[in-house]
Amino acid sequence: MKHTISVLLQNKPGVLSRVTGLFSGRGFNIESLSVAQTLEPDVSCLTLVTSGEDTIIEQITKQLHKLIDIIKVTDMCEHDNVEREMALIRVKAEAHTRAEVLRIVDIFRGKVIDVGPKSYVVEITGKASKLQAVIDILRPIGIQEIVRSGTIAMTRAHKS
Repeated sequence: MKHTISVLLQNKPGVLSRVTGLFSGRGFNIESLSVAQTLEPDVSCLTLVTSGEDTIIEQITKQLHKLIDIIKVTDMCEHDNVEREMALIRVKAEAHTRAEVLRIVDIFRGKVIDVGPKSYVVEITGKASKLQAVIDILRPIGIQEIVRSGTIAMTRAHKS
């Protein structure tokens, strides 16, 4: 089962290396990783996606808590949350396929962010399943390149 884990950590050299070292040292795979500063410049939020049984994920989160410079660890699967990922896709857009590519991008609420003589670069944001659906539909037209961000996640606001 996939788990999205959010880690608040001190924004210092070597902290990310210790987190990834914990995973590789125990033979766990990180399927996606995204990290950036929070509102506080000395604190970053690392979001990673991994797979494993609940007991293994519990072991991982306990070991993450023990690392120096870790502030908070949250298994997002235990909370109501929103998750998003972004993809930039360079797709062939020749005269006979341009309109079709634009329709597909519009249907998925994406954006064309660059236009070349024979290709478009499109931006798609959403859940990983949405990105995969767009990729599957654009593949027969001719995908030339794909770059994907890692998953980012945030717990939903509690209703008052």
